[in-house]
Amino acid sequence: MAASGKQERAQILKMVSEGKISAEEGARLLNAIASHDRPERPTITNEALRGRWLRFRVLDLVTDKPKVNFSLPMGLVSVGLRLGAQFVPELADIDLDEFMTAIDEGTQGKILEVEDPEGDERVEIFIE
Repeated sequence: MAASGKQERAQILKMVSEGKISAEEGARLLNAIASHDRPERPTITNEALRGRWLRFRVLDLVTDKPKVNFSLPMGLVSVGLRLGAQFVPELADIDLDEFMTAIDEGTQGKILEVEDPEGDERVEIFIE
């Protein structure tokens, strides 16, 4: 929250404590400030998610066989990303806009491949 947002919040709380505005009015104002301070995220249309899956695969580099292979519906992934960004601080620092835009534009295929030579594994993520 910017310094001015903190000052506005403090002023609202002071007005409530002094009885200049009701607690309900204060809550409404605080919610307005909080929603104004949040960055706007692109929304993904339901049409872009319908029938699409995010597939995760972990391959053993020695045998080249899958250790893990599962898919999640894109609708669930979209909700999970938004929720995760609120509750997992590490996700809040990641810019998910590019990923969400790619989904909305209908991107398909492999979107991520990471190898861990020490663990003899490769992680692949696909949009299908």
